[in-house]
Amino acid sequence: MSQQTKTEQRAKAWLLSRSGPLAGTRFPMRDGVTRIGRAPDNDVVVSGADAATVSLYHAQISRDGESCSVRDRHSTNGTWLNGERITNAEVTPPAIIQLGNQGPEFALVWEESDGASLDRTVEISASVLAPVVPTTSETHESLLAAAVIRARRMRDHGVGGQTMTIMRGVVEQALRHSRRRLRIVGYSLLLALVTVTSLGIWKITVLNREKRAIDAQIHDLETKLQNSTGPDTGRLISRLDDYQDQAETLERSLLFRLGGGNEGGDFVTRELRSLMAEFGAESYSIPPDFIERVNHYIEQDQGSERPNVAHVLGEAKEQIETIRTILREEQLPPDLAYIPIVESALTDGPASAAGAVGPWQFTAPTGRALGLRVDGQVDERKDLVKSTHAACKYLRDLILDFGAGSSVMLALAAYDSGAAKVKQAVMNTVRDPIQQRNFWYLYRVRALPHETREYVPKVFAAILIGRNPRHFGF
Repeated sequence: MSQQTKTEQRAKAWLLSRSGPLAGTRFPMRDGVTRIGRAPDNDVVVSGADAATVSLYHAQISRDGESCSVRDRHSTNGTWLNGERITNAEVTPPAIIQLGNQGPEFALVWEESDGASLDRTVEISASVLAPVVPTTSETHESLLAAAVIRARRMRDHGVGGQTMTIMRGVVEQALRHSRRRLRIVGYSLLLALVTVTSLGIWKITVLNREKRAIDAQIHDLETKLQNSTGPDTGRLISRLDDYQDQAETLERSLLFRLGGGNEGGDFVTRELRSLMAEFGAESYSIPPDFIERVNHYIEQDQGSERPNVAHVLGEAKEQIETIRTILREEQLPPDLAYIPIVESALTDGPASAAGAVGPWQFTAPTGRALGLRVDGQVDERKDLVKSTHAACKYLRDLILDFGAGSSVMLALAAYDSGAAKVKQAVMNTVRDPIQQRNFWYLYRVRALPHETREYVPKVFAAILIGRNPRHFGF
Protein backbone atom coordinates (compact mmCIF):
# COMPACT_ATOMS: atom_id res chain seq x y z
CA MET A 1 0.00 0.00 0.00
CA SER A 2 1.44 3.41 -0.96
CA GLN A 3 2.18 6.19 1.53
CA GLN A 4 -0.64 8.23 -0.08
CA THR A 5 -3.13 5.43 0.65
CA LYS A 6 -1.94 5.09 4.25
CA THR A 7 -2.38 8.80 4.81
CA GLU A 8 -5.88 8.79 3.35
CA GLN A 9 -6.91 5.85 5.53
CA ARG A 10 -5.40 7.27 8.68
CA ALA A 11 -7.86 8.55 11.31
CA LYS A 12 -7.68 12.10 12.49
CA ALA A 13 -7.36 12.59 16.30
CA TRP A 14 -8.80 15.57 18.15
CA LEU A 15 -8.78 16.79 21.73
CA LEU A 16 -12.24 18.36 22.23
CA SER A 17 -12.82 20.83 25.11
CA ARG A 18 -16.07 20.00 26.95
CA SER A 19 -16.20 22.82 29.53
CA GLY A 20 -15.40 26.46 30.20
CA PRO A 21 -15.26 29.34 27.73
CA LEU A 22 -13.57 27.09 25.12
CA ALA A 23 -16.25 24.39 25.28
CA GLY A 24 -16.55 22.86 21.80
CA THR A 25 -13.05 23.91 20.67
CA ARG A 26 -11.04 21.13 18.96
CA PHE A 27 -7.28 20.77 19.28
CA PRO A 28 -5.56 18.53 16.67
CA MET A 29 -3.57 15.57 18.06
CA ARG A 30 -0.38 15.05 16.04
CA ASP A 31 2.16 12.32 16.51
CA GLY A 32 4.27 13.05 19.52
CA VAL A 33 3.42 14.75 22.79
CA THR A 34 0.60 17.24 23.46
CA ARG A 35 1.04 19.05 26.79
CA ILE A 36 -1.85 20.49 28.82
CA GLY A 37 -1.62 23.01 31.70
CA ARG A 38 -1.71 26.63 32.81
CA ALA A 39 1.78 27.57 31.63
CA PRO A 40 1.78 29.50 28.32
CA ASP A 41 4.27 27.10 26.69
CA ASN A 42 1.81 24.18 26.86
CA ASP A 43 0.17 22.99 23.64
CA VAL A 44 -3.25 23.39 25.27
CA VAL A 45 -3.35 26.36 27.67
CA VAL A 46 -6.11 26.37 30.28
CA SER A 47 -6.95 29.81 31.67
CA GLY A 48 -9.73 31.72 33.38
CA ALA A 49 -12.10 30.15 35.90
CA ASP A 50 -11.26 26.64 34.62
CA ALA A 51 -7.64 27.01 35.71
CA ALA A 52 -8.45 26.79 39.44
CA THR A 53 -7.74 23.02 39.61
CA VAL A 54 -5.09 22.90 36.86
CA SER A 55 -1.34 22.81 37.52
CA LEU A 56 1.23 24.70 35.42
CA TYR A 57 2.19 21.45 33.65
CA HIS A 58 -0.71 19.17 34.44
CA ALA A 59 -0.74 16.27 31.94
CA GLN A 60 0.52 15.13 28.54
CA ILE A 61 -0.92 12.93 25.80
CA SER A 62 1.43 10.90 23.61
CA ARG A 63 0.37 9.70 20.19
CA ASP A 64 2.13 7.19 18.01
CA GLY A 65 -0.01 6.53 14.97
CA GLU A 66 -3.27 5.19 16.25
CA SER A 67 -1.93 4.49 19.73
CA CYS A 68 -2.40 7.08 22.50
CA SER A 69 -1.49 7.28 26.21
CA VAL A 70 -2.05 9.93 28.87
CA ARG A 71 0.32 10.66 31.77
CA ASP A 72 -0.13 12.86 34.84
CA ARG A 73 2.80 15.25 35.33
CA HIS A 74 2.77 15.26 39.13
CA SER A 75 -0.18 17.67 39.21
CA THR A 76 -1.69 18.86 42.47
CA ASN A 77 -5.23 17.65 41.80
CA GLY A 78 -4.47 14.63 39.62
CA THR A 79 -5.55 13.52 36.17
CA TRP A 80 -8.68 11.43 35.61
CA LEU A 81 -9.43 9.10 32.69
CA ASN A 82 -13.06 8.07 32.21
CA GLY A 83 -13.78 8.84 35.86
CA GLU A 84 -10.72 7.08 37.37
CA ARG A 85 -7.56 8.74 38.60
CA ILE A 86 -4.48 7.62 36.68
CA THR A 87 -0.75 8.17 36.61
CA ASN A 88 -0.07 6.72 33.17
CA ALA A 89 -2.58 4.85 31.04
CA GLU A 90 -3.36 3.80 27.50
CA VAL A 91 -6.22 5.69 25.91
CA THR A 92 -8.81 4.03 23.72
CA PRO A 93 -11.11 6.61 22.04
CA PRO A 94 -13.65 7.78 22.77
CA ALA A 95 -12.26 8.80 26.18
CA ILE A 96 -12.78 11.62 28.70
CA ILE A 97 -9.74 13.23 30.30
CA GLN A 98 -10.38 15.49 33.29
CA LEU A 99 -7.84 17.77 35.01
CA GLY A 100 -8.73 17.42 38.70
CA ASN A 101 -11.85 15.72 40.07
CA GLN A 102 -13.97 18.84 39.38
CA GLY A 103 -11.75 20.43 36.72
CA PRO A 104 -12.04 21.01 32.96
CA GLU A 105 -12.81 18.05 30.71
CA PHE A 106 -11.41 17.07 27.31
CA ALA A 107 -12.68 14.31 25.02
CA LEU A 108 -10.25 12.36 22.84
CA VAL A 109 -12.08 11.58 19.57
CA TRP A 110 -11.21 10.03 16.20
CA GLU A 111 -12.58 11.17 12.91
CA GLU A 112 -12.25 9.53 9.50
CA SER A 113 -11.24 12.14 6.89
CA ASP A 114 -10.59 12.16 3.16
CA GLY A 115 -7.11 12.54 1.78
CA ALA A 116 -7.45 16.22 0.98
CA SER A 117 -8.11 17.14 4.56
CA LEU A 118 -5.44 14.82 5.97
CA ASP A 119 -2.59 16.42 4.02
CA ARG A 120 -2.93 19.46 6.32
CA THR A 121 -2.50 19.63 10.10
CA VAL A 122 -4.54 22.31 11.88
CA GLU A 123 -2.58 24.14 14.57
CA ILE A 124 -4.14 26.53 17.05
CA SER A 125 -1.59 28.71 18.76
CA ALA A 126 -2.08 30.51 22.07
CA SER A 127 -2.31 33.83 20.24
CA VAL A 128 -5.31 32.53 18.29
CA LEU A 129 -7.14 31.14 21.32
CA ALA A 130 -6.38 34.03 23.63
CA PRO A 131 -9.11 36.66 23.77
CA VAL A 132 -8.40 39.95 22.07
CA VAL A 133 -8.22 42.66 24.70
CA PRO A 134 -9.71 45.97 23.53
CA THR A 135 -7.25 48.86 23.58
CA THR A 136 -9.96 51.30 24.61
CA SER A 137 -12.30 51.17 27.58
CA GLU A 138 -14.01 47.76 27.78
CA THR A 139 -17.44 48.67 26.56
CA HIS A 140 -19.82 45.98 25.41
CA GLU A 141 -19.27 47.10 21.81
CA SER A 142 -15.48 46.71 22.07
CA LEU A 143 -15.84 43.25 23.64
CA LEU A 144 -18.07 42.18 20.76
CA ALA A 145 -15.58 43.51 18.22
CA ALA A 146 -12.77 41.55 19.91
CA ALA A 147 -14.88 38.37 19.80
CA VAL A 148 -15.43 38.79 16.05
CA ILE A 149 -11.67 39.15 15.51
CA ARG A 150 -11.08 36.01 17.56
CA ALA A 151 -13.63 33.98 15.57
CA ARG A 152 -12.05 35.09 12.28
CA ARG A 153 -8.61 34.07 13.49
CA MET A 154 -9.86 30.61 14.42
CA ARG A 155 -11.55 30.19 11.01
CA ASP A 156 -8.32 31.27 9.32
CA HIS A 157 -6.55 28.46 11.17
CA GLY A 158 -9.11 25.86 10.14
CA VAL A 159 -11.29 25.77 13.25
CA GLY A 160 -14.88 26.68 12.59
CA GLY A 161 -18.21 26.30 14.37
CA GLN A 162 -16.99 28.09 17.52
CA THR A 163 -19.03 31.28 17.18
CA MET A 164 -21.56 30.38 19.89
CA THR A 165 -18.79 29.34 22.29
CA ILE A 166 -16.98 32.60 21.74
CA MET A 167 -20.19 34.61 22.13
CA ARG A 168 -20.92 32.84 25.42
CA GLY A 169 -17.48 33.84 26.62
CA VAL A 170 -18.18 37.43 25.53
CA VAL A 171 -21.41 37.48 27.55
CA GLU A 172 -19.60 36.18 30.64
CA GLN A 173 -16.84 38.74 30.21
CA ALA A 174 -19.38 41.55 29.68
CA LEU A 175 -21.21 40.53 32.83
CA ARG A 176 -17.96 40.60 34.81
CA HIS A 177 -17.17 44.08 33.48
CA SER A 178 -20.74 45.22 34.20
CA ARG A 179 -20.52 43.97 37.78
CA ARG A 180 -17.19 45.76 38.18
CA ARG A 181 -18.68 48.98 36.83
CA LEU A 182 -21.72 48.57 39.08
CA ARG A 183 -19.42 48.17 42.08
CA ILE A 184 -17.60 51.36 41.10
CA VAL A 185 -20.90 53.18 40.64
CA GLY A 186 -22.15 51.76 43.95
CA TYR A 187 -19.05 52.95 45.81
CA SER A 188 -19.38 56.37 44.16
CA LEU A 189 -23.04 56.60 45.17
CA LEU A 190 -22.17 55.50 48.71
CA LEU A 191 -19.49 58.19 48.92
CA ALA A 192 -21.94 60.77 47.58
CA LEU A 193 -24.59 59.60 50.06
CA VAL A 194 -22.16 59.87 52.97
CA THR A 195 -21.15 63.35 51.82
CA VAL A 196 -24.73 64.54 51.36
CA THR A 197 -25.78 63.00 54.67
CA SER A 198 -22.91 64.70 56.48
CA LEU A 199 -23.80 68.03 54.92
CA GLY A 200 -27.48 67.43 55.74
CA ILE A 201 -26.71 66.65 59.38
CA TRP A 202 -24.55 69.75 59.62
CA LYS A 203 -27.28 71.91 58.04
CA ILE A 204 -29.94 70.43 60.34
CA THR A 205 -27.74 71.25 63.33
CA VAL A 206 -27.41 74.82 62.08
CA LEU A 207 -31.19 75.11 61.56
CA ASN A 208 -31.91 73.79 65.06
CA ARG A 209 -29.45 76.29 66.49
CA GLU A 210 -31.13 79.13 64.57
CA LYS A 211 -34.55 78.01 65.77
CA ARG A 212 -33.44 77.91 69.40
CA ALA A 213 -32.12 81.45 69.02
CA ILE A 214 -35.43 82.61 67.49
CA ASP A 215 -37.42 80.86 70.22
CA ALA A 216 -35.33 82.62 72.86
CA GLN A 217 -36.13 86.00 71.26
CA ILE A 218 -39.84 85.14 71.11
CA HIS A 219 -39.88 84.08 74.77
CA ASP A 220 -38.17 87.33 75.75
CA LEU A 221 -40.73 89.40 73.81
CA GLU A 222 -43.66 87.45 75.27
CA THR A 223 -42.32 88.12 78.76
CA LYS A 224 -42.02 91.83 78.01
CA LEU A 225 -45.56 91.91 76.59
CA GLN A 226 -46.96 90.40 79.78
CA ASN A 227 -45.60 93.38 81.71
CA SER A 228 -46.20 96.03 79.05
CA THR A 229 -49.16 98.42 79.16
CA GLY A 230 -47.71 101.46 77.43
CA PRO A 231 -47.15 102.55 73.82
CA ASP A 232 -44.30 100.04 73.42
CA THR A 233 -46.84 97.19 73.20
CA GLY A 234 -47.47 97.68 69.47
CA ARG A 235 -43.75 97.75 68.69
CA LEU A 236 -43.12 94.61 70.74
CA ILE A 237 -45.96 92.78 68.97
CA SER A 238 -44.58 93.84 65.58
CA ARG A 239 -41.16 92.42 66.46
CA LEU A 240 -42.84 89.28 67.79
CA ASP A 241 -44.68 88.81 64.50
CA ASP A 242 -41.40 89.10 62.57
CA TYR A 243 -39.72 86.44 64.70
CA GLN A 244 -42.75 84.16 64.41
CA ASP A 245 -42.64 84.47 60.62
CA GLN A 246 -38.95 83.53 60.64
CA ALA A 247 -39.60 80.52 62.88
CA GLU A 248 -42.52 79.31 60.74
CA THR A 249 -40.44 79.64 57.54
CA LEU A 250 -37.64 77.65 59.14
CA GLU A 251 -40.07 74.93 60.31
CA ARG A 252 -41.39 74.56 56.77
CA SER A 253 -37.91 73.86 55.34
CA LEU A 254 -37.41 70.31 54.12
CA LEU A 255 -34.18 69.70 56.02
CA PHE A 256 -35.72 70.86 59.30
CA ARG A 257 -38.65 68.48 58.83
CA LEU A 258 -36.32 65.62 57.79
CA GLY A 259 -34.35 66.26 60.96
CA GLY A 260 -37.50 65.65 62.98
CA GLY A 261 -37.81 69.27 64.07
CA ASN A 262 -37.72 70.13 67.70
CA GLU A 263 -41.31 70.93 68.56
CA GLY A 264 -41.03 72.55 71.96
CA GLY A 265 -43.36 72.97 74.88
CA ASP A 266 -45.05 70.60 77.24
CA PHE A 267 -48.10 68.45 76.50
CA VAL A 268 -50.62 71.23 77.07
CA THR A 269 -48.74 73.66 74.81
CA ARG A 270 -48.45 71.13 72.00
CA GLU A 271 -52.13 70.20 72.26
CA LEU A 272 -53.15 73.85 72.27
CA ARG A 273 -51.16 74.51 69.10
CA SER A 274 -52.82 71.54 67.41
CA LEU A 275 -56.26 72.67 68.54
CA MET A 276 -55.67 76.26 67.39
CA ALA A 277 -54.73 74.95 63.94
CA GLU A 278 -58.07 73.12 63.77
CA PHE A 279 -59.90 76.27 64.85
CA GLY A 280 -58.12 78.46 62.27
CA ALA A 281 -56.32 80.40 64.99
CA GLU A 282 -52.90 78.83 64.55
CA SER A 283 -50.08 80.79 66.11
CA TYR A 284 -46.42 79.86 66.39
CA SER A 285 -46.28 81.35 69.86
CA ILE A 286 -49.19 81.21 72.29
CA PRO A 287 -48.99 83.87 75.04
CA PRO A 288 -47.49 82.30 78.18
CA ASP A 289 -50.19 83.82 80.39
CA PHE A 290 -52.88 82.14 78.23
CA ILE A 291 -51.15 78.77 78.69
CA GLU A 292 -50.83 79.47 82.41
CA ARG A 293 -54.58 80.13 82.71
CA VAL A 294 -55.40 76.94 80.76
CA ASN A 295 -53.22 74.95 83.17
CA HIS A 296 -54.92 76.71 86.09
CA TYR A 297 -58.38 75.60 84.95
CA ILE A 298 -57.14 72.08 84.17
CA GLU A 299 -55.97 71.84 87.79
CA GLN A 300 -59.34 73.19 88.90
CA ASP A 301 -61.15 70.56 86.79
CA GLN A 302 -58.95 67.88 88.33
CA GLY A 303 -59.70 69.25 91.81
CA SER A 304 -62.83 71.04 92.97
CA GLU A 305 -64.66 70.60 89.63
CA ARG A 306 -63.70 66.96 89.20
CA PRO A 307 -67.18 65.54 90.02
CA ASN A 308 -68.79 67.67 87.30
CA VAL A 309 -66.14 66.80 84.69
CA ALA A 310 -66.27 63.11 85.60
CA HIS A 311 -70.07 63.20 85.20
CA VAL A 312 -69.81 64.67 81.69
CA LEU A 313 -67.13 62.18 80.57
CA GLY A 314 -68.88 59.23 82.21
CA GLU A 315 -72.64 59.26 82.80
CA ALA A 316 -73.28 61.99 80.23
CA LYS A 317 -70.95 60.54 77.59
CA GLU A 318 -73.83 59.72 75.22
CA GLN A 319 -75.07 63.31 75.49
CA ILE A 320 -71.63 64.60 74.52
CA GLU A 321 -71.62 62.29 71.49
CA THR A 322 -75.06 63.60 70.48
CA ILE A 323 -73.79 67.17 70.68
CA ARG A 324 -70.65 66.31 68.66
CA THR A 325 -72.79 64.71 65.96
CA ILE A 326 -74.99 67.81 65.65
CA LEU A 327 -71.94 70.11 65.54
CA ARG A 328 -70.45 68.03 62.70
CA GLU A 329 -73.73 68.18 60.81
CA GLU A 330 -73.71 71.95 61.23
CA GLN A 331 -70.06 72.03 60.00
CA LEU A 332 -68.74 73.41 63.28
CA PRO A 333 -65.76 72.09 65.28
CA PRO A 334 -67.06 69.03 67.18
CA ASP A 335 -64.81 69.82 70.16
CA LEU A 336 -67.09 72.76 70.94
CA ALA A 337 -69.25 70.02 72.50
CA TYR A 338 -67.23 70.52 75.69
CA ILE A 339 -68.53 74.07 76.21
CA PRO A 340 -71.39 72.62 78.31
CA ILE A 341 -68.77 71.33 80.78
CA VAL A 342 -68.09 74.96 81.59
CA GLU A 343 -71.68 76.11 81.26
CA SER A 344 -73.75 73.44 83.02
CA ALA A 345 -71.77 70.20 83.39
CA LEU A 346 -74.88 68.71 81.68
CA THR A 347 -76.78 68.62 84.95
CA ASP A 348 -80.35 69.81 85.62
CA GLY A 349 -79.36 72.53 88.05
CA PRO A 350 -81.30 75.64 88.99
CA ALA A 351 -81.25 78.75 86.83
CA SER A 352 -78.21 81.01 87.12
CA ALA A 353 -78.34 84.49 88.62
CA ALA A 354 -79.07 85.79 85.09
CA GLY A 355 -81.87 83.23 84.61
CA ALA A 356 -79.92 80.96 82.25
CA VAL A 357 -80.86 77.25 82.15
CA GLY A 358 -80.19 74.13 80.07
CA PRO A 359 -76.95 72.51 78.84
CA TRP A 360 -75.96 75.66 76.95
CA GLN A 361 -77.19 78.10 79.65
CA PHE A 362 -79.42 80.32 77.52
CA THR A 363 -81.42 83.12 79.08
CA ALA A 364 -85.10 83.20 78.13
CA PRO A 365 -84.73 86.13 75.66
CA THR A 366 -81.70 84.52 74.00
CA GLY A 367 -83.50 81.17 73.75
CA ARG A 368 -86.56 82.74 72.14
CA ALA A 369 -84.33 84.73 69.74
CA LEU A 370 -82.75 81.46 68.66
CA GLY A 371 -86.14 79.87 67.94
CA LEU A 372 -86.65 77.91 71.17
CA ARG A 373 -90.01 77.78 72.88
CA VAL A 374 -89.74 79.23 76.35
CA ASP A 375 -93.02 79.75 78.24
CA GLY A 376 -94.84 78.56 81.31
CA GLN A 377 -95.57 75.15 79.80
CA VAL A 378 -92.49 74.30 77.69
CA ASP A 379 -88.85 75.27 78.05
CA GLU A 380 -86.89 73.94 75.07
CA ARG A 381 -83.67 75.33 76.50
CA LYS A 382 -83.54 72.08 78.51
CA ASP A 383 -84.01 69.90 75.41
CA LEU A 384 -80.50 68.63 74.47
CA VAL A 385 -81.07 68.30 70.73
CA LYS A 386 -83.09 71.49 70.22
CA SER A 387 -80.87 73.61 72.45
CA THR A 388 -77.75 72.25 70.67
CA HIS A 389 -79.16 73.25 67.29
CA ALA A 390 -79.89 76.69 68.77
CA ALA A 391 -76.30 76.87 70.13
CA CYS A 392 -74.99 76.02 66.65
CA LYS A 393 -77.00 78.88 65.19
CA TYR A 394 -75.68 81.23 67.87
CA LEU A 395 -72.05 80.18 67.35
CA ARG A 396 -72.40 80.40 63.57
CA ASP A 397 -73.82 83.95 63.85
CA LEU A 398 -70.94 84.96 66.13
CA ILE A 399 -68.33 83.50 63.75
CA LEU A 400 -69.86 85.28 60.79
CA ASP A 401 -70.17 88.49 62.81
CA PHE A 402 -66.46 88.53 63.65
CA GLY A 403 -65.36 87.67 60.12
CA ALA A 404 -62.26 85.82 58.97
CA GLY A 405 -59.08 85.07 60.89
CA SER A 406 -59.39 83.73 64.42
CA SER A 407 -63.17 84.18 64.39
CA VAL A 408 -63.88 80.90 66.23
CA MET A 409 -61.76 82.18 69.11
CA LEU A 410 -63.58 85.50 69.11
CA ALA A 411 -66.90 83.67 68.90
CA LEU A 412 -65.95 81.77 72.06
CA ALA A 413 -64.96 85.06 73.66
CA ALA A 414 -68.37 86.52 72.85
CA TYR A 415 -70.40 83.40 73.78
CA ASP A 416 -70.36 84.21 77.47
CA SER A 417 -70.51 88.00 77.54
CA GLY A 418 -72.21 88.71 74.19
CA ALA A 419 -70.95 90.06 70.88
CA ALA A 420 -71.87 93.68 71.62
CA LYS A 421 -69.85 93.78 74.83
CA VAL A 422 -66.77 92.27 73.21
CA LYS A 423 -66.99 94.59 70.19
CA GLN A 424 -67.33 97.66 72.35
CA ALA A 425 -64.32 96.73 74.48
CA VAL A 426 -62.22 96.07 71.37
CA MET A 427 -63.20 99.32 69.64
CA ASN A 428 -62.36 101.30 72.75
CA THR A 429 -58.83 99.85 72.79
CA VAL A 430 -57.82 99.05 69.20
CA ARG A 431 -58.33 101.39 66.25
CA ASP A 432 -56.86 99.11 63.56
CA PRO A 433 -59.84 97.23 61.99
CA ILE A 434 -57.59 94.36 60.89
CA GLN A 435 -56.22 93.81 64.38
CA GLN A 436 -59.75 94.02 65.78
CA ARG A 437 -60.27 90.57 64.19
CA ASN A 438 -57.06 89.04 65.57
CA PHE A 439 -57.77 87.21 68.83
CA TRP A 440 -54.11 86.88 69.86
CA TYR A 441 -53.42 90.55 69.26
CA LEU A 442 -56.48 91.48 71.30
CA TYR A 443 -55.43 89.09 74.04
CA ARG A 444 -51.87 90.45 74.23
CA VAL A 445 -52.94 94.12 74.37
CA ARG A 446 -55.63 93.22 76.93
CA ALA A 447 -58.40 94.61 74.76
CA LEU A 448 -60.82 91.85 75.80
CA PRO A 449 -62.92 92.11 78.97
CA HIS A 450 -61.42 90.32 81.98
CA GLU A 451 -64.34 87.87 82.11
CA THR A 452 -63.72 86.93 78.48
CA ARG A 453 -59.96 86.54 79.01
CA GLU A 454 -60.79 83.96 81.68
CA TYR A 455 -63.69 82.26 79.88
CA VAL A 456 -61.71 81.22 76.76
CA PRO A 457 -58.87 79.43 78.69
CA LYS A 458 -61.54 77.74 80.82
CA VAL A 459 -63.24 76.34 77.69
CA PHE A 460 -59.93 75.16 76.26
CA ALA A 461 -59.06 73.42 79.51
CA ALA A 462 -62.35 71.48 79.21
CA ILE A 463 -61.65 70.67 75.55
CA LEU A 464 -58.14 69.37 76.29
CA ILE A 465 -59.47 67.14 79.08
CA GLY A 466 -62.30 65.93 76.84
CA ARG A 467 -59.80 65.03 74.09
CA ASN A 468 -57.31 63.42 76.46
CA PRO A 469 -59.21 62.11 79.50
CA ARG A 470 -56.66 59.43 80.44
CA HIS A 471 -53.76 61.85 80.29
CA PHE A 472 -55.48 64.05 82.86
CA GLY A 473 -56.62 61.19 85.08
CA PHE A 474 -60.26 60.74 84.00
